[in-house]
This record gives sequence, structure tokens and C-alpha cells, in this order.
Amino acid sequence: MDLAESLDRAVAALKAPLKRIDREQGWTDDLRREIQEEISINRSALRRHGHGTVRYLRPRLDEWLAREAVRPGRLLDVVMEVQRLITGARDGAGQR
Repeated sequence: MDLAESLDRAVAALKAPLKRIDREQGWTDDLRREIQEEISINRSALRRHGHGTVRYLRPRLDEWLAREAVRPGRLLDVVMEVQRLITGARDGAGQR
């Protein structure tokens, strides 16, 4: 999955209402909206200013979710995929 698809998938997953299992894993409605907004901002920056913008993105979603004590599960996997792809694209852009 490429970065644009991953961002779209994450935004869609985070817009949907939380399931019981998501809440059990530590997600709240506020956290879901905040993470969705952060990913949406990154997605908008990349769409508006081009893929070269990725070098300026510094996702710290893993640290944020760890502070919130979110446990492994569906949404965490989606969010961590976004961070992994942004970081990989950023590192690749810096080597050019």
C-alpha cells in the first residue's frame, strides 16, 4: 500500500464510530478525532504541496498513543502503518 492510500485508509477508519473492542484497547472519541485530524493535516499538506513535503513531516503518533496507553489492535495497526510509510518516504526523500 502506498502512502496516499494508507492516509486515506487511516482517515476513513478513524472517522467511523468506535467499536466496543476499540474502546477496550484504550481509544476514546476525542483521541480518535485528534489522531484523525493529525493524519488529515499531513494528507492535505502532501496533496496541496506535493510529495516533497514529506521531508517536513515528523509523525510522533507512536509516542502519542503510548502516552494514551492505547493497546494493540485494528486502529493502532492502521495508524502505525501511516507513521511507518511517512517515515520511510521522508527518509527516502532526504537521501536524494
